[in-house]
Amino acid sequence: MTQLHIHNVQSIINNVRSNTSKAQSPVEAVVFDLGGVFLDWDPRHLYRKLFTDEAEMELFLAEICSPAWHAPHDRGVSTAASCAELASRHPQFSEPIWAWSTRSEEMIGGVDTGSVEVLRAVRETGIPCYALTNMEAETYPLRLERFPFLSWFDGTVVSGREGVAKPEPAVFTRLLDRFGLQPRMTLMIDDTKENLEVASELGIQTVLFLSSRQLREELEAAGILPRCRTPEARERP
Repeated sequence: MTQLHIHNVQSIINNVRSNTSKAQSPVEAVVFDLGGVFLDWDPRHLYRKLFTDEAEMELFLAEICSPAWHAPHDRGVSTAASCAELASRHPQFSEPIWAWSTRSEEMIGGVDTGSVEVLRAVRETGIPCYALTNMEAETYPLRLERFPFLSWFDGTVVSGREGVAKPEPAVFTRLLDRFGLQPRMTLMIDDTKENLEVASELGIQTVLFLSSRQLREELEAAGILPRCRTPEARERP
């Protein structure tokens, strides 16, 4: 799961609106990313408990439990096996390394309740909803039990179970094939532009997630959700 970095919000919003407005086909299925859209996943939520020095923590996450080291987990490599190997090479960091595997749920800072409400609203329209997530195979069952809304989807593709991860085209085609989805009638919501660029190349309609409020507005503009009648309704989380 990838942390969102916004450099030019207005430019991105305009790009998203343009992409949505040009879609000619009706949306018959909506696919949601999980991390960054619903779940606030960030290893720092855990490692700030283990490091008293912020700079030391950042160095650890850049050079020891780094993004490059973590990437194979999203493709099915066991975190326990990976942590064992890494701890053997860096015994001085054994405790924080093993925490990646044993305390993974502390990396979740919370849930975007506004996004959960958007998911609820889309489901109420009768449009099928699916999830496509980069996530470790062993952590998904923990989160499915912990967060009830994860069971609302009509189907979920978890990269760690598939051996491929976004932005690889194969994981998108696997989702489409498994659930019989037509790309031009499928809308993908993700917080990572690179993922959406690949989805778009496959013919999938896309919306870049910036916030739950922005997402609702985009879905209303596309005619997927009815427009909220009052400002108070928009402010509801």
